[in-house]
Amino acid sequence: MLELVIITGMSGSGKSVALHALEDAGYFCIDNLPPELLLPSLELDRNLQSQKIAIAIDVRTASSLPLVPRIVQEIRQQQDVRLQVIFLDASTEALVRRFSETRRRHPLSSGSDAHGDDALTQIIGKERELLAQLRDVSLVIDTSHSRAAQLQANLKQFLEIPPGHLTLLFQSFAFKRGIPRDADYVFDVRMLPNPYYQPELRPLTGRDKPVAEFLAAEPAAQAMEQDIAQFLHKWLPQHAQNHRSYVSVAIGCTGGQHRSVFLVEQLATAFQREPQWTTLKRHREIASHLVEDATDAGSRPVTW
Repeated sequence: MLELVIITGMSGSGKSVALHALEDAGYFCIDNLPPELLLPSLELDRNLQSQKIAIAIDVRTASSLPLVPRIVQEIRQQQDVRLQVIFLDASTEALVRRFSETRRRHPLSSGSDAHGDDALTQIIGKERELLAQLRDVSLVIDTSHSRAAQLQANLKQFLEIPPGHLTLLFQSFAFKRGIPRDADYVFDVRMLPNPYYQPELRPLTGRDKPVAEFLAAEPAAQAMEQDIAQFLHKWLPQHAQNHRSYVSVAIGCTGGQHRSVFLVEQLATAFQREPQWTTLKRHREIASHLVEDATDAGSRPVTW
């Protein structure tokens, strides 16, 4: 079985980091392959008996991007290929900041005025339009608040998922830092009692027993958990019938530390008991403080 990963997404969203991670994982990596060469390249790799291949396709081949969804469909029909298409996305604010910090020119920019934030914002908007169809056939990973090491860990998690399963991702987040761009469903739990206002619970998270006990005793928290579970049990089978391979459920509170974390833990534990889907969980705000920066000693230099 040939394992093929197509990495695509917004410029500055982390494709270089992703390719480096896949290279370290034993993939033969090709950057900026024109879509017209995707199928011929696959045949060549078969002849060379390559087992794990990662190919990056982005807006630098803009004129050929409309071909990619059809090519992806052709590859998915091949019995000897396990294909993952991963689209890396980020908020416009995050992308503008990264281009400003690295002083790199956007691939679609031209002229000296392309470095201004307003011009760059317009260019990023144009890129979103060009990549919209490709995003629709991909597994989307939001890197707006991710460090490089976080992205590498997320990629590893997704690539270990067995083929043919619907993957259900529960992720907690803070509304004050924005809604995850990869969320299919968003639930607001800010109306629940907030452990933050209990001095002894404030420094803890929803994964800690005292916070979990506090929220488990609240009828509103119990009702919210049941309502979200009932909604998902009703609609997830419809996603599976429509050949969706990935559904992201984002649960947000004010700080992304207590209520949303607690509910993600509860729901992920419950859905992990059901064999028809693979269940993952992620805590965006907690992880952003725990994962080491990829520029620390011993890490590869980061180029988003």
